[in-house]
Amino acid sequence: MPKNSVADKNRRSAGKQLSFNFSVKDERFPKLIGLLALFVALYLFIAFTSYLFTWEEDQDKALWSMLFNAQFEMSNWLGRLGAIVSNSFFNHGFGIASYIFVLLTTYTGIYLVMGSSLLKLLPLYRKGIVTVLWSSILAAFIFQTFPFPWGGAFGTFVVAGLNAMVGTAGILVMLLFTLMAVLVWNKNPDFNDWSMDKILESLHPKSIFESFKSFFRGWAAFNPSKQETQIEASETAKEDKTKKIKTAETVENNSDLSEKDGDPENNELAETKTTVPTLRPRNKENLAKDFVIIYPKDEEGEEQGKTDENKQLQLDLKNPLSDDVVKTDDSTDNDKKIEQNDIALTISDGNDDNFEGLKITEENEDHFEPYDPTLDLPRYQNPPLDLLETYQNDKPLVDEAELEAKKDQIIETLMNYKIEIVDIKATVGPTVTLYEIIPAPGVRISKIKNLEDDIALSLAALGIRIIAPIPGKGTIGIEVPNKNKQIVSLREVLASPKFTNAKMDLPIVLGKTISNEVFVADLAKMPHLLIAGATGQGKSVGINTVIMSLLYKKHPSQIKLILIDPKKVELSPYNEIASHYLAFLPDEDEAIVTETSKVIQTLYSLTLEMDNRYNLLKKAGVRNINEYNEKFVSRKLNPEKGHYFMPYMVLIIDEFADLIMTAGKEVEIPIGRLAQLARAIGIHLIIATQRPSVNIITGVIKANFPARLAFKVATKIDSRTILDAGGAEQLIGRGDMLLSSNGSLLRIQCAFVDTPEVHRVIEHISNQPGYPVPYYLQSYGDEEGGEMGGSTGDKLNQVLQDMDEFFEDAARLIVINQSGSTSMIQRRLKLGYNRAGRIMDQLEYAGIVGANEGSKARQVLFQDEIELEDYLKILRDKKSKMTYK
Repeated sequence: MPKNSVADKNRRSAGKQLSFNFSVKDERFPKLIGLLALFVALYLFIAFTSYLFTWEEDQDKALWSMLFNAQFEMSNWLGRLGAIVSNSFFNHGFGIASYIFVLLTTYTGIYLVMGSSLLKLLPLYRKGIVTVLWSSILAAFIFQTFPFPWGGAFGTFVVAGLNAMVGTAGILVMLLFTLMAVLVWNKNPDFNDWSMDKILESLHPKSIFESFKSFFRGWAAFNPSKQETQIEASETAKEDKTKKIKTAETVENNSDLSEKDGDPENNELAETKTTVPTLRPRNKENLAKDFVIIYPKDEEGEEQGKTDENKQLQLDLKNPLSDDVVKTDDSTDNDKKIEQNDIALTISDGNDDNFEGLKITEENEDHFEPYDPTLDLPRYQNPPLDLLETYQNDKPLVDEAELEAKKDQIIETLMNYKIEIVDIKATVGPTVTLYEIIPAPGVRISKIKNLEDDIALSLAALGIRIIAPIPGKGTIGIEVPNKNKQIVSLREVLASPKFTNAKMDLPIVLGKTISNEVFVADLAKMPHLLIAGATGQGKSVGINTVIMSLLYKKHPSQIKLILIDPKKVELSPYNEIASHYLAFLPDEDEAIVTETSKVIQTLYSLTLEMDNRYNLLKKAGVRNINEYNEKFVSRKLNPEKGHYFMPYMVLIIDEFADLIMTAGKEVEIPIGRLAQLARAIGIHLIIATQRPSVNIITGVIKANFPARLAFKVATKIDSRTILDAGGAEQLIGRGDMLLSSNGSLLRIQCAFVDTPEVHRVIEHISNQPGYPVPYYLQSYGDEEGGEMGGSTGDKLNQVLQDMDEFFEDAARLIVINQSGSTSMIQRRLKLGYNRAGRIMDQLEYAGIVGANEGSKARQVLFQDEIELEDYLKILRDKKSKMTYK
């Protein structure tokens, strides 16, 4: 969901004030979990320590079945729970090695409290688990005869098994081997440099002690955030490397170092010899990035180049590799040191008060990799074509004899009316054959067009359409339906190279033209589509074809569908992919919008989405969604400032006439706004209706829907209402349609997709992991039930001033049922939805229920009715004081 929603703004404006709004997405949640982890670590440490002294007394009684049995007293410092937990870890677990779990839990809590990612602790977790297993086996092997479970059940079991298999000497050899293997894996020593003297020296007890001391010191001081960017070395190694680094010559351009010539402090700074180290970028591309300045240290350990911490050093780096600014050094050690690190230089502009000298920053090159929105669902796979049916066996072949017979009949009919033609040729399509004729010179086109019914009579065919002339050609077209019509399967058109290789933003495949070519259009260029036609002529199949095209071509992160279905049955199967492809209002049980009141809220919420997107485009300095997403993918926009990757949004309304009849202007106004403005920010509309009358398809709709798709209609007037031209009344039905786009009419046979095919594709998508939180639209409050603004205290005062008379009844109902549902308030108290929603908002701001969590019921913050009554009494007192004042 977009970060700049109204609810998010209200939460941010509340600042650090106490609030009852809480959810898993709240930034305070990981901090609370971190504090809980620290508490658990402390609890385990005390319980484990106590177990070392009280294990004999509690061992026989420390069972989980005794947790709530008050007859047995435990000697552990933390009571029965402490004794049972410590006995589980020590006796039934890993023995003394269980203390490592305390350390891992402590690290986890610290990282959560500090707001760091736990992914950085994965190397520590791996080392910890290996250490636990190895230490448990070692302790069990050393203390085999001791009654105290030093190695725990795990170590005892492993040692017993290995003892019977390889003996005591074999266990010792295996322990030493695993220890050496771990050290070699972590340290990767160079055995080529080893000599006998070094081997003997390393076997000295003092050297072994120092090695273990250094290992455990490094393990305890583990810092994953610097593990990949810093090279750990001892102090003596650092001194040896520092001696090999030669400093570069000083910079003598005083004009570049001082901002003012008359300033004595700047002149003094310019005259100071500043040492600049050698910079060796790996390639020319790194010149566009920042560089890290690595200062060599002198004998006192202070960084050279920082002559005065209170003065800022400004460098002119128009040419970072110029000889007069930086002179390179041939020291190979210095080269290796610089080449091993990702380097970046950050230079102050002189206005940063916290800047001291040169700031040193280290950045990972991976940060500059383009953002990939599909990684949100990396394992998602588009539906395979095998889920769709093929109709290859149903393809009829148009007989050449039939073509010749119809040609002769057309020529004969025209000759009867003394119309001569020069040439005639036929183009066979899936359902219609186009006959192109070239009339003789002097023949008027209108004379041929008036013979439409006569030609239909002579051919005994229904749905003949004459195109006079064919745009772009010097011919007249006569479209004659085939006797045996071909079924254009959706699988066939989706598998065509024209669709699979399409580089469009929103490619939709509609079917095949009369020249038997697959027709693919770009919905983003249309930019909106109006579909109309009589009942049963293929509108629903056409909508399914459009939706299936988008599902086969686009990843869930790239497109979101808003489906409105007043008939409640046509688009209902798509409810299964709500967490993948659908966008809808929060607090809804189903993603498909069916109620008129919800349709209005959805449309107005889309206008809010449109306005917010335009604000983001303005901040980003771009003009459309493609430029914005390109900037976001190249990481030129900061998500912390509200920017996010914008998916395309397609609003599909199955029966528009029903909405106009029930809601009228309330539906027409937001649709008009969206149709006029939403193209640039990636919101596109597809509206279907079976009643193409002027009161349904108004002038505002027609003006903003240049692309119109007409199936067969009853009258010529309906065809003119849709297409501004006739012809739709002469279609043959069953998916035969006319597309009006860019001032031209194109006849297309719609691709057929059956309901079982749709269900198979939806099942394939729904079985894959979707987003944990669906794409919620912003809640739109009407004039009576709009959202409250201001801080938490202001909201509570507003609740007390405008408290509904059913407020307390609704609060008791929710606490008794422990379910914060608006629909329950609506049903039980017999209220309208808007009023019930307003009461739920008041309960939220009063701290009785939690924040909105989408389709889930709100969290109830009171456990029983007694606690609620005390709180309601406090609210009554505050309200009476406000009334008295």
